[in-house]
Amino acid sequence: MVHVTIDQAKKAKNLIIEQRADPWVYKHTDGYYYFTASVPEYDLIEVRRSKTIIGIAEAEPVVAWRRHETGPMSNLIWAPELHYINGSWYIYFAAAPSKEIVDGLFQHRMFVIENKSANPLEGTWEEKGQVNTDWDSFALDATSFNHNGQQYLVWAQKDPEIRGNSNLYIAPLENPWTIKGPQIMVAKPEYDWETIGFWVNEGPAVLKRNGRIFISFSGSATDENYAMGLLTADENSDLLNPDSWSKTMEPVFKTCYGTGQYGPGHNSFTVSEDGSKDVIVYHVRNYTEIVGDPLYDPNRHTCAKEFTWNPDGTPDLGFPE
Repeated sequence: MVHVTIDQAKKAKNLIIEQRADPWVYKHTDGYYYFTASVPEYDLIEVRRSKTIIGIAEAEPVVAWRRHETGPMSNLIWAPELHYINGSWYIYFAAAPSKEIVDGLFQHRMFVIENKSANPLEGTWEEKGQVNTDWDSFALDATSFNHNGQQYLVWAQKDPEIRGNSNLYIAPLENPWTIKGPQIMVAKPEYDWETIGFWVNEGPAVLKRNGRIFISFSGSATDENYAMGLLTADENSDLLNPDSWSKTMEPVFKTCYGTGQYGPGHNSFTVSEDGSKDVIVYHVRNYTEIVGDPLYDPNRHTCAKEFTWNPDGTPDLGFPE
């Protein structure tokens, strides 16, 4: 067992919350930052809010939803994301019927819950069901964005005909829980940095800026090899054309041995309290000596840092501090 995790974590000056992986931060028009993430037990979805980013750590979490006792939403509740779409709140998340691994993969599918309250920490969350895609396979990490009046879904899924755990897909939405198609692949694991341990493209997050649409994503196993890449499309291009998207050959955010921050990834984007600075929120580990499956090591901590922009208009994420 590793006994230095929390002490080491506190050395990270930009730490927000200990033991929260796959962090999602959304700044709403009411001035609050809303936060959700995977909890170590993978058994529920919590939401909290704060007027400041750092204040998220002290905010009281509210349980929005708990796993079912049996069925497709009964195990391994992963990577919730909170979105505000057409006047209602939605949480996308992945769940599995068991912890069983079949053909090298867990059995996750994507699901949606809805809350019509003004404040998502209040009111009732209604289950809207599974997000059905072109085939029934391992699927997770749904995120959503609006562009030119069309709401899109981006997610990670296993194509039975393509090597690896997951590729990235985009599709237009009929409503927040229904894809109207077509489902288009925009990235698959192909470079060395994406295929260490597992062949993975997952955890997409969308950033619109400088006339372009960026999709960050994470690759490789969830240990020190976990790293982030970037997809880019012109805002006037056809987002459903795979040729509209270009992909970085090297990671744009990765382990920094100098600062002792390992395997950063599965991020979200937000802005500072006054809106003047861009902020990346991500999880990271503070050690490399993981015992057993990295997924069951609880010490992926939520961090946040400001980032700048390169002269060519692409984000300069720097390194995990």
